[in-house]
Amino acid sequence: MIDLRSDTLTIPDDEMLKTILSAKLGDDGRVDENGRGEDLSVNKLEDIAARLTGKDEGVLFSSGTLANTAAILTYCSPGDKVLVDEILHIYKSEKVVFEKSVGQLIPVLYKLNEKSKPDTQHLRQLMEENDIKLLCIENTHNFSGGVCLDANDLKEIYDLAKEFNIHVHMDGARLFNATASLNVDPKDLCKYVDSLMFCISKGLGAPIGSLLCGNNNFIKKLRQKRKLLGGNMRQAGVIAAPGIHALKHNIEKLKEDNENANYVSEGIKDLKKIKVQDKVQSNIVMLDVSNTGMSPEEYCEAARKKGLKIRPVLENKVRLVFYNGINRKDADEVIKIIRDIDNSM
Repeated sequence: MIDLRSDTLTIPDDEMLKTILSAKLGDDGRVDENGRGEDLSVNKLEDIAARLTGKDEGVLFSSGTLANTAAILTYCSPGDKVLVDEILHIYKSEKVVFEKSVGQLIPVLYKLNEKSKPDTQHLRQLMEENDIKLLCIENTHNFSGGVCLDANDLKEIYDLAKEFNIHVHMDGARLFNATASLNVDPKDLCKYVDSLMFCISKGLGAPIGSLLCGNNNFIKKLRQKRKLLGGNMRQAGVIAAPGIHALKHNIEKLKEDNENANYVSEGIKDLKKIKVQDKVQSNIVMLDVSNTGMSPEEYCEAARKKGLKIRPVLENKVRLVFYNGINRKDADEVIKIIRDIDNSM
């Protein structure tokens, strides 16, 4: 069975797991006057994350959802308005900051342009019409098929936000897939956001964790929010050690995942029933199944019966996500399965 439901399915290799045995552990929840905990492995991972992104500090979280939630609640108070697009992961899947019983924030929806990137004209209009506290963006953009925002895109968005004194937070769960696709240093993208989150548990292959990076003042407040949300951990070096290994050894490997995604998309782009997204930029491939006569759920079940696990994500669309457990031989089999389904219709 080839499983392309998500890149969270990565399994740590032996070398990564061995790092846990030698990790220097401590109580990450016992903090000093600077807010740093006593787990040296966590501190090392946070420092590496800050250096990679060009920010002052990084903070380890158990999940990307918790990291994004803490960041947004650090910027905002109940009743504040936050700019999000309709299929932004923070809005579509995480949601907690917009729940009336929890975050009580008000979403203001901006449009994506024909390239599935934030429409800056619409952003400007919404900023002029509303008292906006925060703008959230995503890079790569999950439900748009892994679309990457480059430095020029980010600078235009960031400069616009600063005209209205609005902070910018980036959900960069797959940030390093974007840097691999664009062939740029992470700092080139991160300098145009005030804060960002990236996952070590997706394509980078670590079992658990996400990092939130930003400036000193923001991070100090963020650590307080993390504690309030129950995000403090104890001997979290067992999480941090694989993360350190991932950032040292696995970033370059993401190019292969991007290449395999593009390889599969090229191998099925001529099919009659399936419509593949126009341009695959990273490790995600979206298929439009509108012309198959099947719902996304039915199409995924047909694929499962042939040995391929994929998942429905939007109306009439299914998603394939490539990661380091999937090789070129697997990619050839994925092409064969999808072509077989198409030929059987």
